[in-house]
Amino acid sequence: MAEGKPDEQLFQLLSGLLQQVESLTNTEEVELRSKIEALGLEVTKVPSKSAQHLNEVEIAKELDKLSAKLDDVDEMISSAIASDPQVQTLLSGTADVWMPVITAGAEERLNFTASLADDDDLSNKETTTDNTSSS
Repeated sequence: MAEGKPDEQLFQLLSGLLQQVESLTNTEEVELRSKIEALGLEVTKVPSKSAQHLNEVEIAKELDKLSAKLDDVDEMISSAIASDPQVQTLLSGTADVWMPVITAGAEERLNFTASLADDDDLSNKETTTDNTSSS
């Protein structure tokens, strides 16, 4: 998976699952695809520099905005689950991948990203070792 970032892995997983659902049902899920893409863009936005100099009231307002966005995401997921039992099955079956990304705090995310970087280093070494031994 690209770069090993948890957010990227989550959205690659969601996209892959959606493709599987589409192929199984032979139906294009345009609305769900657009929601996943919109959420991916929202999650990967880089905060503006002005966000670094917020006072407590401004931080509280930003947190309120984020909470509202999370409520929207929750509503999107809930409606997708309610309208399609396969979505519920897929989300349940893959919760071990996406739940840690969603529920992690800032420190946990840093640790998670660091451990993924270590895993990437190991897999790169294994690939190099495999390639050298086959030459």
